[in-house]
Amino acid sequence: MAGEYTEYDYVAADTIDVSELEPLDPETKKIMKGEFRTGLKLTLFYYIFILSIPVLNWYAEGFMFSRLWGGMTYSWFLTSIVAMAMAFIIAYIHTYLYEKRLKVNEKNTGAPAQSPEERSIV
Repeated sequence: MAGEYTEYDYVAADTIDVSELEPLDPETKKIMKGEFRTGLKLTLFYYIFILSIPVLNWYAEGFMFSRLWGGMTYSWFLTSIVAMAMAFIIAYIHTYLYEKRLKVNEKNTGAPAQSPEERSIV
C-alpha cells in the first residue's frame, strides 16, 4: 500500500535518533512557541472551568442541584452543554489566532503561504 506512492521514494518506518535531526529554523521555532503558548492558555482556561464544577457542586450545592428545566440541573447543564460549547469556541479561537499569526508572518516575510499544489514532498 505505501509502496504505491510515486511522489517520493518510500522509506520503511524505523526509529529516529533525535540527536541526528537538524535544528529548527528560527521562523518555525517562533511559530511553534506561539502555538504552544496559545494551546497552553486555552487548555488551562478549559481545565479551570471543568475543575470548578465539582468545587461549585460542593460549595454551592443548593444552586448547582436546582432544576434548570425538566430534570436537568445547573451542574449537568454546565458539564454537558456549556463545556461542549466551550470546546467549539476554544477551537475557533485557536484557529483564528493561528490564521492571524500566519497573516502577520506573511506580511513580515513578504512571501505568501504556499498552496497545497505548490508544496512538494522531498
